[in-house]
Amino acid sequence: MAAPMRRFLCSAAVVFMWFALPCFTLQQDQNVESFFKSGHTNNWAVLVCTSRFWFNYRHVANTLSIYRSVKRLGIPDSQIILMLADDMACNARNPRPATVFNNANQHINVYGDDVEVDYRGYEVTVENFIRVLTGRLPPGTPRSKRLMTDDRSNILVYMTGHGGDGFLKFQDAEEISNVELAHAFQQMWQKKRYHEVLYIIDTCQAVSMYQLFYSPNILAVGSSQVGEDSLSHHVDPAIGVYIIDRYTYYALEFLEKITPTSKKTMADFFQVCPQHVCRSTPGVRTDLFRRDVAKVPITDFFGSVRNVELSLTTVPLSNETESTEGGAQVQKQGEEEGRKEQPKRYGFVDQFPAMAETREKETSVSKVKFSSQFLVASSAFLALVAIIIFGRIAS
Repeated sequence: MAAPMRRFLCSAAVVFMWFALPCFTLQQDQNVESFFKSGHTNNWAVLVCTSRFWFNYRHVANTLSIYRSVKRLGIPDSQIILMLADDMACNARNPRPATVFNNANQHINVYGDDVEVDYRGYEVTVENFIRVLTGRLPPGTPRSKRLMTDDRSNILVYMTGHGGDGFLKFQDAEEISNVELAHAFQQMWQKKRYHEVLYIIDTCQAVSMYQLFYSPNILAVGSSQVGEDSLSHHVDPAIGVYIIDRYTYYALEFLEKITPTSKKTMADFFQVCPQHVCRSTPGVRTDLFRRDVAKVPITDFFGSVRNVELSLTTVPLSNETESTEGGAQVQKQGEEEGRKEQPKRYGFVDQFPAMAETREKETSVSKVKFSSQFLVASSAFLALVAIIIFGRIAS
C-alpha cells in the first residue's frame, strides 16, 4: 500500500507543478507590464523667461519658481534647460543681491545657491528656443545647452512673459507665434524627441498659444483665456515691483507640498488656480493626450522618480528602444557583413538632489499575489492529499 501511495503522491506533485509554474510566470509578466505602464524612462524640463528689464522681475521669479520645484522633485540640472532673458539677482536695483524672491515675506529664495542658467540675456531668442526643441543646434554647442531627449522622454515646457492673441514676445524685440510653436512640437514628434509633453504658459491670452497644436501626447495648460489678461499677485515694497504672477504663485504653493512619493495627479494640478483666485480663467487642453489625467501622477512631469524593484528571478525583456541623438536615428549594429553584433549598454546619471538626511528604513513585508489558476491548482492538490490521508486513517 505504501508504494502505490508514494507513486500517487509523486504524480500529484508533478501535476501541481505543471499548473503552478505557468501561473507564476503569468503573474510575473503581468507585474512587469504594469511596472512600466507610464511608458517613459527619463524626465526633462525647458523653462523660459522671455522678458527683460527690472519691471519684469515677476517673470524671472515665475520661471525660477518652477525651476526650484522640478529640481527639488528630482530632475537634475543636466536635464533642465533654463533660459532667462535678464539677471534680476545681479541687477543694480536689487536691494538683496544674489536673491530672487517670489513672496513679499521672503520665505523662499527661488534663485538658490546652485542655479545653472543655460541661456541668458541676448541668448534667449526665438531661434535658439526653436533650435533647442528640435535639436538643430550648431555642432560646437555644449551638452548643457542641448535637449538630449528621445522617444521615452517626458518633457515639461514652461514659458512666461508678455503675450497676446497667438504670440509671445521675446525681450520686446521679436515674438514667437502659435503656428511656429505647433510646428516645432510636430518636428519633435516626427524625430522621436519626446514621449509626452506638458506645456504650461503664464501670459496674457495664454490659451491662444496652444490652440493650434496637432501633435499627439501633449498636455497643455494656460493661465488665461483669449481676451483675458494674466494678472500679477502682489508687490514687494522693498523692491518696488510686482514679484510674481498669480497663476505661478498658486502653482508653486501647490508644488511645495508635493514629494517624490506623492499620489497627486495632473487633475489635481489643474485645480490650483480657479477663476475666483486667478482673476483670469485658466485653460486646459487634453484632447491630444492619450492617458486619463486623473490617473497621471504629477511626478511624471515635475519629478524624476524611477521605479525600482528587486527580484531574485531573471525577467526577459525585449529590446525595442532605438537609440537616437540630436533627432537623427543611429543605424543599428550588425548591418555590415561579418561584423559581430555588440550588446548595447545603458547607463543612468545620478539623481538630484542627493538626500543629505538619513531617513529611517521602513520595514515592510512583501506581499505575494497569486493568480486564480494557482489557487485552483493548490486547492486541488491539498484536497487530494486530504482524501488520501483520511482514507489511510479509515483503513
